[in-house]
Amino acid sequence: MMEESSNSSEKGFLLLGFADEPWLERILFIIILLLYIFNILGNTTIILVSCLVPKLHTPMYFFLSNLSCVDICFTTSVAPQLLVTMNKKEKSVSYGGCVAQLYVAMGLGSSECILLAVMAYDRYAAVCQPLQYTTIMHPQLCASLASIAWLSGLITSLIQCSLTVQLPLCGHRKLDHIFCEVPVLIKLACVDTTFNEVELFVASVIFLVVPVSLILVSYGFITKAVLRIKSAAGRWKVFGTCSSHLIVVIIFYGTIIFMYLQPAKSRSKKQGKFVSLFYTIVTPVLNPIIYTLRNKDVKGAWRTLVMRNGLTQKIYDLYV
Repeated sequence: MMEESSNSSEKGFLLLGFADEPWLERILFIIILLLYIFNILGNTTIILVSCLVPKLHTPMYFFLSNLSCVDICFTTSVAPQLLVTMNKKEKSVSYGGCVAQLYVAMGLGSSECILLAVMAYDRYAAVCQPLQYTTIMHPQLCASLASIAWLSGLITSLIQCSLTVQLPLCGHRKLDHIFCEVPVLIKLACVDTTFNEVELFVASVIFLVVPVSLILVSYGFITKAVLRIKSAAGRWKVFGTCSSHLIVVIIFYGTIIFMYLQPAKSRSKKQGKFVSLFYTIVTPVLNPIIYTLRNKDVKGAWRTLVMRNGLTQKIYDLYV
């Protein structure tokens, strides 16, 4: 058994993706390539604007720039390898490349789960405690919360992925998925995986159910605060501030919960592929679109930077 497992490590894997439907694969190749480019451009824009415009040096945009950074890295851990694999006749990926993708994607996806919950707390403090907001969300706390989000993703990735890669695969090399993901690799093991499945479920509860619950509680208090505002204009202003984050939360958690908390037998393999494609490729592109199109501050700040032709100089001053 160990010999067969080591052979799999040397040969790597066959990442099948949508190879059984070449016409669909060709269409998806173009779509994924375009979405990846838009992802890089959109999220980089948010990071630059948040860093270069003093008006946006607030907790909200600090966390938003962290989210954009996570999204860029998250998609980059999946999209380039997926595009290369889709463009080859032999859908092979090295064992090392698969394991690296496993660790990075798991860590960044988990970090985003925590970061979205942190952003909900920031919105709660801004709406429900406006007079104490600057005192509550001081720079040290913001840095600590962002660090917790990044470190929690790193820790769960080290634990979950290390347990997964130790499973003997018995020579199986075919991954009927779009990238190397923990639930898919667990299915390849030829030993009892009850412990791994339980551990994955517990991790999913911690990084999915708990953050979603905290977000719902935060927005429950926000709703109460909004209903107490007598001015209709004031209510719409608060709603506009929070709605962008709430839309992102619904899209991201809705798809990832479907993948990790729904029983594997209740969904088809193709469903799993499209769901994974959505939260790794599509959702990170939607974030900058949702936040910029619905946010006058970001649009105004970017327009000011471009119109004044000072963007290049500001970037130079930032790094030199």
